Amino acid sequence: MFGNTNKKKLISTAIPTIFEFHWTLENSVFHYNPQWKYYDEDVVNIGLMSNIICKHCHSMKFIGESKGMCCSNGKVRLDPIQSTPFPLNTLLQGETNDSKHFMDKICQYNSIFSMTSFGATKIEGDNFMSTFKIRGIIYHRIGSLLPIGKDEPQFMQMYFTGQDENIEAETRMCHQPSVRQHIVLQLQNMMHQINCYVLEFKAALQNMPSNDYKIVIHANKTPTGQNPGRFNAPTVNEMAVVIVGQEHGRRDIVIERQNGTLQRISETHRSYDALQYPLIFVSGEDGYAINIASFDVQSNDYHTTKTVSAQEFYSYRLMIRHESYNHIHHYRQLANMFWVDMWVKIESERLLYLRNNQAQLRCEDYIHLRDSIAHDGNVENTGQLCILPSTYTGSPRYMHEKTQDALVYVRHFGCANLFITFTCNPKWTEITRELWPGQKPQDRHDIIARVFHQKIMILMKLITKDKIFGTCRCYMYSVEWQKRGLPHVHILIWLTEKIQPNKIDSFISAEFPNPLIDLELFDIIKNNMIHGPCSQINTRAPCMGDNFKCTKRYPKSFVSETITSESGYPIYRRRSPNEGGFQTEITKNSTTFTIDNRWIVPYCPLLCKIFKAHINVEYC
Repeated sequence: MFGNTNKKKLISTAIPTIFEFHWTLENSVFHYNPQWKYYDEDVVNIGLMSNIICKHCHSMKFIGESKGMCCSNGKVRLDPIQSTPFPLNTLLQGETNDSKHFMDKICQYNSIFSMTSFGATKIEGDNFMSTFKIRGIIYHRIGSLLPIGKDEPQFMQMYFTGQDENIEAETRMCHQPSVRQHIVLQLQNMMHQINCYVLEFKAALQNMPSNDYKIVIHANKTPTGQNPGRFNAPTVNEMAVVIVGQEHGRRDIVIERQNGTLQRISETHRSYDALQYPLIFVSGEDGYAINIASFDVQSNDYHTTKTVSAQEFYSYRLMIRHESYNHIHHYRQLANMFWVDMWVKIESERLLYLRNNQAQLRCEDYIHLRDSIAHDGNVENTGQLCILPSTYTGSPRYMHEKTQDALVYVRHFGCANLFITFTCNPKWTEITRELWPGQKPQDRHDIIARVFHQKIMILMKLITKDKIFGTCRCYMYSVEWQKRGLPHVHILIWLTEKIQPNKIDSFISAEFPNPLIDLELFDIIKNNMIHGPCSQINTRAPCMGDNFKCTKRYPKSFVSETITSESGYPIYRRRSPNEGGFQTEITKNSTTFTIDNRWIVPYCPLLCKIFKAHINVEYC
């Protein structure tokens, strides 16, 4: 259609626009280009979760995730969790009025059908927190089949209040008045029909003529004809009625017809999950047990000695699989509670191993025990000493070791050059596209944690290998979780060549960018890098301290030029609107605030453009 001459002209005019700018990674923070879409570069893209499919268990993973995080490279093999029956599957969809109510109150509904009492040293939560947080020791307890005398039935006892289903439903609603009776009746009928524990308890209660008996749920019972490495729903043969006086295992769950005591359920019992979360494991499927055999991929058979750990078990359960349905991810706040509970179980298993293998740790050689005996003079008052090794994350020795490493960095390399705080953005596309319909990011902390971990790895690669700040001598960082459930990381960077103070303005800004030149960065700063507002214009802000003063010392003062301070941090340039600074309006809690440069958290334009999140960069 076009002649050769015109075609050559079109090509020649197009070439300069294509190669107008090339992103050179090294020292790129000092040469920020407002027109370049850095976030589209392959080096900062974590890709789709479906890009990597595990060949053993068909789990979907991001490119940067390890091969064995899902099934330990084929060592863990479990059957899929049974699908949810009616009416639970309809309620989990969150489309109808009853379904939306059920999802908002799902923890309360699970509580009234739970067969065990859940407890902890301290359970925290308020309107600001969107997560389930506990402190101290967590435990599940179970009592007798029937209440004593005229006591009100609780937990498992509510399944046996009488033949009238309405009486049972009313008993449940007394403990949770905010639930709806017709939903309780539907779920109650479902539990009576398909939950193996309820069926067994009811059969034992009706068929035993004497009151002097106990029901025992065996901890290590293997279903007839099944391999102990498989995931099996309990059958009739897995539960036994034991007359008083017979022996039973220490970890077995023993339920008497009527007694006044509570029994604590072992964290490693296979019925631990199903008794506490009946709405997740509706049929009574087994949870983790210490005798689940590991699978040998080479011999295509199960090991006789090697077993699956709790972390491997629940890592397998947590994953999203290709062409497979995992309904646990649909339970929102109940799923958050379940994963926190299971992580405590993982920690309990690790502590149990350390407690039972103190000889291998040579704890008798530790000087603290000898000092205690020498000062007290009485071995009986010393008690049993359990040493937590430095390999146990969070132990005193672990924290002391990390602190010593940090002090060595400072002693050898001097003060750090950069201090960076990177916070997860729940609105990232990588997070929102993995959510089920009706879900919010706080309903899927597994996705938040996995995506943020990949973002940290990309950020550290840009700093250390790609040298965007120059050559990096060393670094250290610590990941923390906010009260609202978002992770953030604090990073210290030591550079080979120290950044001169006259270069601060070239890579750190504490001002709104010009919206006419870089509107995209302006919106990113507006949504992520504004502190508060707080102080006198918003006294309810969480950063407020005594005398209605901000603990972070905001708002800052207007400054025409960046000034280096003796306190360790420079006073960044913050121009007033009269000096050319920009301002905007934001709305929080139905209140509109006018924000100028006094409220901007110092940031690096390049990093904010790449990650579209809160990244506070400070020059030390």
